[in-house]
Amino acid sequence: MTRLLLHACCAPCSLEPVRLLAEEGFEPVICWTNPNIQPVAEHDRRLAELRRWCADQDIPLIEAGEDRRAWERGVAPIGARDRLRRCRACYALRLAEACRVASEQGIGHIATTLAVSPYQLFDTCNEVLGRLAAARGLTPVVRDFRPWYPEATRRSRELGMYRQNYCGCRFSAAEAALDRARLRDERRAAKHRED
Repeated sequence: MTRLLLHACCAPCSLEPVRLLAEEGFEPVICWTNPNIQPVAEHDRRLAELRRWCADQDIPLIEAGEDRRAWERGVAPIGARDRLRRCRACYALRLAEACRVASEQGIGHIATTLAVSPYQLFDTCNEVLGRLAAARGLTPVVRDFRPWYPEATRRSRELGMYRQNYCGCRFSAAEAALDRARLRDERRAAKHRED
């Protein structure tokens, strides 16, 4: 099997990529580096869930460096004004660290679980991964895991995993809350029209 470093944002989003990549002949090694996740209690809860799942599945987990100050300097100032720019900068920070780890560990292939969620900017994320991997002489393994998101959701619920309802940063938390409120209001309006 070929070792592959899989940058992971959380345990639920790791389920299907690990399964599918293993079916392709890869041996995933999980890498956690997510300085974007706020508040710290949320970060720690997601990491604890990933640790538990990796231990249960006997999957190696590398906890890489997390430069919260770099995130605050390079990503936070973009804020809610420009999601594309903010997410691109965030992906770059996290995936650069994952590529560094892969290179140091002698792992020649790299992928990310960010390609699972339909809420992520898939093309942007993979463009960043490709560029950073090439700079380190790594092979990016780009897969569209989004069709398996419902299966990952189902499996994670069956396993009793903690599931978050936003990507990780304070801006995504606010955006997700606004989206949930909008959907709630649309459901209420539809119900009133039916009555």
